[in-house]
Amino acid sequence: MADRIYLDHAATTPMIAPARAAVIEGMERWANPSSPHAEGRAARAALEAARARIAAAYGWAHETILTSGASESLWIGLRRAMAERVLITAVEHDSVLRHAEGAQVLPVRTDGTLDLDALRAAIGPRVLLCVQRTNSETGVIQPIEAIAEIVHAAGGLLLVDAAQMPARASAAVLRHADLVAVSAHKRGGPPGIGALFVRDFAALMPMGGQEKGYRAGTENLPGALGFAAAVEVPEDLHGPAALRARLEAALVGAEIVGAESARSPLIGAYRMPGVSAAAQLIRFDMAGISVSAGSACSSGSLRPSHVLTAMGWAEPALREVVRVSFGRGTTEDEVDAFAALWCEIAAEARTRAA
Repeated sequence: MADRIYLDHAATTPMIAPARAAVIEGMERWANPSSPHAEGRAARAALEAARARIAAAYGWAHETILTSGASESLWIGLRRAMAERVLITAVEHDSVLRHAEGAQVLPVRTDGTLDLDALRAAIGPRVLLCVQRTNSETGVIQPIEAIAEIVHAAGGLLLVDAAQMPARASAAVLRHADLVAVSAHKRGGPPGIGALFVRDFAALMPMGGQEKGYRAGTENLPGALGFAAAVEVPEDLHGPAALRARLEAALVGAEIVGAESARSPLIGAYRMPGVSAAAQLIRFDMAGISVSAGSACSSGSLRPSHVLTAMGWAEPALREVVRVSFGRGTTEDEVDAFAALWCEIAAEARTRAA
């Protein structure tokens, strides 16, 4: 499939070479890191070194729990935080919506950012707010510093879903969040490994098992080594920003989702009036171009996007949006090929409507 164009990096990223090599190295260290013998101690040393490398790559100076990915990290934060109530925003990832049963859902503005007045009215002592730093469907970035100021002034806790955030991409998250969920496979690492950064274990109830009692299960040493190797390779955000600007200049007649907000340079969401996302995806896939209609955890069903609905989008417009996401190695030629086909499909739709 080397001749295909992959523009769905927000769903998962190809594993980069250093991460693949590190995973292979980890597979050769086959011992259980919790075993007391020499092989186990060697595996433990490698695991702890990987843990420290992951935290250092993000610039995190506190505690790190290794998990199976961002979804599990969020589950631990939502279910084990020392909080009496949980708040989430209406545009959170599907995994948060599943884990946060009974949580109060806060509205967002039409630009996709959290309604801070609603947050002020709902927050209080021992209340946990979970917010996605970068929305995985639209790329809209939440104002974490302003959110944290409100949460902490009220005596609450802030859990940030940072799966879509490159390492060291947001000092505000690292300075202000109490809990941060990250994932390797979104950053060029292997699937099945992630982390929950914890500012203070006093904010989290242990549940026994490994990871200092905060997460049960044999540690994934190959995954941890691959994760560390991936995030130690810097991600260029200037190149993707230029690519997205090039794309958006070429999409004649497109409606850009969240255009008035701060957005990640790695993600763009675009409405093609008159053409369903399902029809667009078929055309792009047949032409060898991989894009999506939103979060990979929900787009398979092609349900109406809860993110766009929360932003005030209505039928049929919210069913006409596709997501394009960039990664390491995305080229101008690939962006131009997508834009050319997008414009061709859009022109056909305008002709039919005329």
